[in-house]
Amino acid sequence: MISLDNLTVSYGGWTLFDNISFLINPKDRIGLVGKNGAGKTTLLRLIVGEQEPTSGAVTRNGECTIGYLPQQMKVADTTTLVQETEKAFDEVLHLEAEIARLTREIGERTDYESAEYEQLLHRLNDADDRYRILGGETREADIEKTLLGLGFRREDFDRPTSEFSGGWRMRIELAKLLLRRPSIFLLDEPTNHLDIESIQWLEEYLRNYNGAVLLISHDRAFLDNVTTRTVELSLGRIYDYKVPYSKYVVLRAERRAQQMAAYENQQRMIEKTEEFIEKFRYKPTKSNQVQSRIKQLEKIERIEVDEEDLSTLNIKFPPAPRSGQIVAEIKEAGMSFGAHRVFGGAEFTIGKGDKIALVGRNGEGKTTLARMLVGALTPTEGSIRIGANVNIGYYAQNQEDLMNGELTVYDTLDRVAVGDIRTRLRDILGAFLFRGEDIDKKVKVLSGGERSRLALAALMLEPHNLLVLDEPTNHMDMRSKDILKNAIMKYDGTVVVVSHDREFLDGMVQKVYEFRDGGVREYLGGIYYFLEKRKLESLQEVERRNAPAQIAGAAKSQAAGAAASASAGKLSYEQKKEQEKLLRKLRKNVETIEAELADIERRIADFDAKFASGAAYDADDYAAYDALKKQYDHQMHEWEKACYELEITEGE
Repeated sequence: MISLDNLTVSYGGWTLFDNISFLINPKDRIGLVGKNGAGKTTLLRLIVGEQEPTSGAVTRNGECTIGYLPQQMKVADTTTLVQETEKAFDEVLHLEAEIARLTREIGERTDYESAEYEQLLHRLNDADDRYRILGGETREADIEKTLLGLGFRREDFDRPTSEFSGGWRMRIELAKLLLRRPSIFLLDEPTNHLDIESIQWLEEYLRNYNGAVLLISHDRAFLDNVTTRTVELSLGRIYDYKVPYSKYVVLRAERRAQQMAAYENQQRMIEKTEEFIEKFRYKPTKSNQVQSRIKQLEKIERIEVDEEDLSTLNIKFPPAPRSGQIVAEIKEAGMSFGAHRVFGGAEFTIGKGDKIALVGRNGEGKTTLARMLVGALTPTEGSIRIGANVNIGYYAQNQEDLMNGELTVYDTLDRVAVGDIRTRLRDILGAFLFRGEDIDKKVKVLSGGERSRLALAALMLEPHNLLVLDEPTNHMDMRSKDILKNAIMKYDGTVVVVSHDREFLDGMVQKVYEFRDGGVREYLGGIYYFLEKRKLESLQEVERRNAPAQIAGAAKSQAAGAAASASAGKLSYEQKKEQEKLLRKLRKNVETIEAELADIERRIADFDAKFASGAAYDADDYAAYDALKKQYDHQMHEWEKACYELEITEGE
């Protein structure tokens, strides 16, 4: 369908691509991966035709249509959401007009046997076929389904596009792209501005799409769920693997290990051969053997080991200063902007050492709460109280846009740094991959990933005990995200992170707060536990919504009603099994904690009796007693959480 043949792209003396070639077939699902700056976006622009290669060619067959979603785009401000989305059906609207004109003309003519009349019939038939292929008959339903899937609400449909933020405008363009149904989608970071539910909807759409997909994403779960082939760009070369991302990582490591083993074996053989030649070069009795070895070396095909890009971030957050046990207390907090109420009734406590995720659809209040925590916004209802000795470090979602574009990389940090750390700025920048001339670049010429790294470097100039991170992984490559995740997991302070990246959050957070329908709900578990719970709740919501329709359907058709009832019964049975399994697990957890509490109480009572009896005891006894009391407090907190979760689940 699309062929890339010996593409080379050079800028002055620097080569980005060096004779790369690969083929995109119909129905391919390709993930394009590589570190920031490897040329992924450039490759998409070459395929679209927005950029010309230095040499080589991109060949597309005549029927191939391309739907390209760049990272940055502009949406018209003169229409409503639905009117803008309907532009995806420009050809359908032209066909509608043509079908109406042809139908009218055919109805007015009486020369049924003429060639002209037959030609009109053929044109009408062709136009009608094309109209159906492009989804003309179902376009209104398709528009509604696509917009709802991408997170819009029905009440948004008539809103002017000028009222939507940049992230939502990107969704409008994505909706138009999906509705055009091109032969191939070229998607550059499509998940950057999507929430978790919309990402899952897009995954399902792309998996079932009839055309090809080539996408750039730093979301490992998204790549694994959509792609079946991985193309890696590294140091100007291309490596093609017919597997999803996670399997590619394994195969890539195996391939390199095999290359290294073969290379080392060949080098040993070459070394021994050269030693033999050198040793016996001037001995007449060995001349034939020496000549034979020389010819052997000349004919040998030298094994090359792929160069490996080993440049990585070196992130380690400074140790967190001591803070109180309560880091932040949120009581009935809410936020309104004029008549628009973003959310309300937020009620939870952030404890020392907690690692918390804020998730939910865009516009529900995640970033708003993050800004309230750092004091950038004041709640319009309720209160937020920050605990004693809490020092907050904040990474804003648009952090890279907040920096002064005219400053250099070095000056950006120099203006923030105070004290002795100013002597280590070059080392810190080196850890964030700014080396040599990079530190003298102006911020405005940096890529999105480079700006994100610079913002993180600025965040680490002083020790904090509460980090509030709003979408910190946008524009980060896979390796950098893994390093940041490990740094956060090892960090001994408190972390509140807003993110839609499931793999990034997995194993890192222990609590999830979902912003939904104007409220905030707590889930005491990791991100995949939250997603499982939400899936179950969504099924229950669908069942409740469908109940009246099923009753109405039964009144109209007894057979249809019986089928719907059987289907609903099956769904309820499956849900009941899941619910019972979850309840058994939660009850067992409560019982385990209660048993541990009873044991701790018994050991504390033994110490109490010992101290009361006047028996001899030393500092170790007192330290052990104090440790038991702390352990008891911790387990009581765990017991309260477990009981609360059990109570919530039993009430569903």
